[in-house]
Amino acid sequence: MDVAAKKKISKKSYETELKRLQVELCHLQGWVQRTKARVVVVFEGRDAAGKGGVIKRITERVSPRVFRVVALPAPSDRQKSQVYVQRYFEHLPAGGEIVLFDRSWYNRAGVERVMGFCTNKEYENFLTDAPGFERYLVREGIILLKYFFDVTREVQQERFKDRMIDPRKHWKLSPMDVESWARWWDYTEAYERMISETDSVHAPWFRVPADNKRLARLNCISHLLQSIPYNEEPFVLPELPNRREHRKGAPKSISFKHTVPQKY
Repeated sequence: MDVAAKKKISKKSYETELKRLQVELCHLQGWVQRTKARVVVVFEGRDAAGKGGVIKRITERVSPRVFRVVALPAPSDRQKSQVYVQRYFEHLPAGGEIVLFDRSWYNRAGVERVMGFCTNKEYENFLTDAPGFERYLVREGIILLKYFFDVTREVQQERFKDRMIDPRKHWKLSPMDVESWARWWDYTEAYERMISETDSVHAPWFRVPADNKRLARLNCISHLLQSIPYNEEPFVLPELPNRREHRKGAPKSISFKHTVPQKY
């Protein structure tokens, strides 16, 4: 088990710190809107490592118009015939937006490589081209952050078993997820090559030890905030105006033909 997983944090302390970080995310949001900054955050890693969990905590208190989550399905036949990065390019942020990629163009160096969904030439071309593509994004003014959520085999197995037991989590177990458990060492080899070839000065990879979900979320969000030079934006609260008088003859309530049964 990862050394970081041995650390503990109480639920109360976790929730207190998460609330503080989420307030900072709101300040970041205001700064991004005012400055028209463009931010891309890439989340990659092992299946069941907690990528979705941290994305949920990042977005639950901010505007979906500013923080956009991109989680693309398998490519269509038409998309397979396009230039590889084309389907990702259209999701890049405009001014005043933060895009969170729940898996990204790195699918080619991970699942596509391991499962044989791309040719060896396509794979090698990607590893050669990815640093240049990211250099272009950064040169164009996009703030780019890349996180790899890493769990041990034991913890991944525990989480897969939990998903099998809990009906609320069955949807998280796709055939591809189960296959990733069986191909642990194939993915290890693919990710090792991916990191070594695409870690660059302009777009470095940051490993997030994720055996402990709470600590992984706090550490990742904290690092994200520290990596962007935002300022706290003052928010002017509007004053509630006086309500207008009821107009004579106007209805005093809304009439409905149907109401949800009050079971609870």
